[in-house]
Amino acid sequence: MNVPKSGYRVFSANSSAACTELAKKITERLGVELGKSVVFQESNRETRVDVKESVRGQTIFIIQTIPRDVNTAIMELLVMAYALKTSCAKNIIGVIPYFPYSKQCKMRKRGSIVCKLLASMLAKAGLTHIITMDLHQKEIQGFFSFPVDNLRASPFLIQYIQEEIPDYRNAIIVAKSPAAAKRAQSYAERLRLGLAVIHGEAQCSESDMADGRHSPPCVRNTTGHTGLESDAPLLLDPLTVSLCLLQDDIIDDVGDFVAAAEILKERGAYKIYIMATHGLLSADAPRLIEESAIDEVVVTNTVPHEVQKLQCPKIKTVDVSMILAEAIRRIHNGESMAYLFRNITVDD
Repeated sequence: MNVPKSGYRVFSANSSAACTELAKKITERLGVELGKSVVFQESNRETRVDVKESVRGQTIFIIQTIPRDVNTAIMELLVMAYALKTSCAKNIIGVIPYFPYSKQCKMRKRGSIVCKLLASMLAKAGLTHIITMDLHQKEIQGFFSFPVDNLRASPFLIQYIQEEIPDYRNAIIVAKSPAAAKRAQSYAERLRLGLAVIHGEAQCSESDMADGRHSPPCVRNTTGHTGLESDAPLLLDPLTVSLCLLQDDIIDDVGDFVAAAEILKERGAYKIYIMATHGLLSADAPRLIEESAIDEVVVTNTVPHEVQKLQCPKIKTVDVSMILAEAIRRIHNGESMAYLFRNITVDD
């Protein structure tokens, strides 16, 4: 039996070529080859996975990046995990840099906690461990019946700020809402910069406000009020506004960011950067960014967004394959993961 010297294999569960780029970067850093498998969609849109080599008794890492077609990517991951399980793999570890459905982690009246459902499905399919990055809520780790390593992208984003923004010492870190203040504060402390918070009111329907079954906070109505107005109080002396860095974990519907940028421009900001881990950038996000007061949007490559970059030159990418590769190496060798969390604050 041809068992690789490394004792583990790395596979990609994506059928889209654009989504395998991160997997290729990770395997290059590890010095291993990407496992031989075929993932494709049948004519009736069913997902089929064919593993082309023996995995018996080995530790397998499945790298799955999440494109716009979220549900197809989830099925690809589940089917591949189950295929490896039935092929007698010893351990199956999912590397899911952006964990989908992470915003659906609270009960909403007669809705459901979809994130918990997905965690159960992954366990049932055969996963024994996952590596992810910047979960929308840290408490999501409690949904899983197996270990979760929630890595942080902040060291890479902070390094980008220090190396690519020459006058960053004159900047302030801005939280677009009070909910984002803790994460923004962790950046401000490490960069030794000031912190500003934009206050707006989340919009709830009357039925939501009259019912106590959902978990707080209320659901924001994305088709209406953005929660940010030009007269919203900004906890900052307008005379000190110069270079602004808006920070969040996910940038998808960019309406809030565009509205925040307009407020900051009115208060005297001459340059506005958006920093986020996961650049989903759905629908008309690239066009809205291009037409807005935002000067640059910096995201990591946890989610493929090459098409959006072609539509909007303001979008820049930071590579996080290094920390994902190191996490894989440490887990396989049974080493401590503490080194990957050095200089990470509690609120990050």
